[in-house]
Order: sequence, then C-alpha cells, then structure tokens
Amino acid sequence: MSDQHYKNHARYEPGFHFVIMPIAFLTLIGSVYHLVQAWGTQTQYAAALLSATNLALVGVAFYARSFALKAQDRVIRLEERLRAQALTGSDLDARLSVRQIIGLRFASDAEWPALAERAVAEGLTEKQIKEAIQDWRADTHRV
Repeated sequence: MSDQHYKNHARYEPGFHFVIMPIAFLTLIGSVYHLVQAWGTQTQYAAALLSATNLALVGVAFYARSFALKAQDRVIRLEERLRAQALTGSDLDARLSVRQIIGLRFASDAEWPALAERAVAEGLTEKQIKEAIQDWRADTHRV
C-alpha cells in the first residue's frame, strides 16, 4: 500500500476476515441447527455443549479484534498528542473526540493544524476529516 488514500486505506486481514470469521459463523449456525434437531433426544447435551463452545469461539474472535483496536486507538491518541506538540507547540484540543483524532492521523504535517481546528469548529466526523485530507499520510502498520 505505497499509495494509500481514502478509498484504499481500510485494511482487511484475509485470514481473519475471509477465513476464520466465516468458518466460525457457519460452525455456530450449524451447531445451533444441530441443537434444534437434537432437542429432546439423548444427544441434546452434546449439541448444547457444541453450540456453547462455538458461541464462545465467535465471542473470543470478536473480543480479540475489539481489544486490539482499542489498544491501537490509545496508541494513535498518544502519537497524535506528540504530533500536536511538535507541530503546534501545544496539546491536542480537548474538544477533539477520539474518532476525530483517529481521522487526523492520516493528514500530512502541513495540513494537520488547520484540519484539527476545522474538525473542532465544524464538528467534522472521522469520515469527513479523512475525505478532507489533500496530502494523505499512509499508515501501513495498523491492526
């Protein structure tokens, strides 16, 4: 992704998004179907155990992704605070939301201060901030 911009900056991890999660969902659906079919029979307990295990698997996958993204968001906030100090000599505006700060990380150093002020003044969303960026600063190390 050497030429990153708004339209291509989203990152998909093929093994997670296109293999593990679909398999986990399909397995969960299949185990619930099996549980419904086995209800009232001798295999009911095994089917319930299989469904519970598959539900836990899907939950673990979602939580693992969620925790990684939250940790990444914290790092981004810290990086952008340091960047604000370097570019403007002051801390980030306290009125900036975490989502706005995350949007600002893609702005070049030249446009960052003005875009940060505009984000506060106009209440721009993360998406609007990203769309307003003229000189995109690539981030290829995202989770």
